[in-house]
Amino acid sequence: MTDQDDKDRVEEFKVKGEELLAKVKELIREGNIRRIIIDNEEGRTLIEIPMTIGVVGALLLPVLAAVGAVAALVTNCTIRVERRGNTA
Repeated sequence: MTDQDDKDRVEEFKVKGEELLAKVKELIREGNIRRIIIDNEEGRTLIEIPMTIGVVGALLLPVLAAVGAVAALVTNCTIRVERRGNTA
């Protein structure tokens, strides 16, 4: 049984390269995220990070290192965040 409130929602954030890693860390701390997608200025996907339940701490280090590498290569990018639907 699915309800309209149970659907995932997508948010977009435009950030500069140097702000990318900090924003991704902030989003991860918020929780209730299914996936983080980072696109370049042309809309091409650079990295897609599925956020499965239980991925925390040391398991995120390689992901954050990859995000840091992307941040070094881009000047502006868009972060698309798929959030879980109603979590209540």
